[in-house]
Amino acid sequence: MIYFLDANVLIDANRDYYPLERVPEFWEWLENAGQNGHAKIPLEVYEEIRAGKDELANWAKQEQIKTNLLLQEEVDVSLVSHATDQGYASDLTDDEVVKIGRDPFLIAYALKDSESRCIVTTEVSKPKKQRANRHLPDVCADLGVPCCNTFEFLRALNFTTRWNSP
Repeated sequence: MIYFLDANVLIDANRDYYPLERVPEFWEWLENAGQNGHAKIPLEVYEEIRAGKDELANWAKQEQIKTNLLLQEEVDVSLVSHATDQGYASDLTDDEVVKIGRDPFLIAYALKDSESRCIVTTEVSKPKKQRANRHLPDVCADLGVPCCNTFEFLRALNFTTRWNSP
């Protein structure tokens, strides 16, 4: 299984759970998972992370991160359209398209081979949401794309750290 990371996975991990400066093991493990082909960041998501003005953006700009984690594949625009039309709505306004952001791209990469690709996101299911307000887990469920949260991803790839006493 290849896990495609949503931007919020990296943003939330750095901000809340595994800050770059405090838990470098997580980021090294993630880079290794990318190098081994188990975790990838699609270009559109990678650009979103790089555009920041923080430590996470600086991390993403490192050449070895780009080499190991960036998905080396072009998106199928017909699958982006399918993800948008079938997952959100076929008549989205410009404002709604801005609101859904890069999620249709992320979904399109997973749709290319939904048997061996899974989206990782921190979004939670909210099945009553409609159109541009839909959450990734619900869109993925409707389109037959596997989706999991960060902690399910970590368990699937057996992330661990060693505790060092202060």
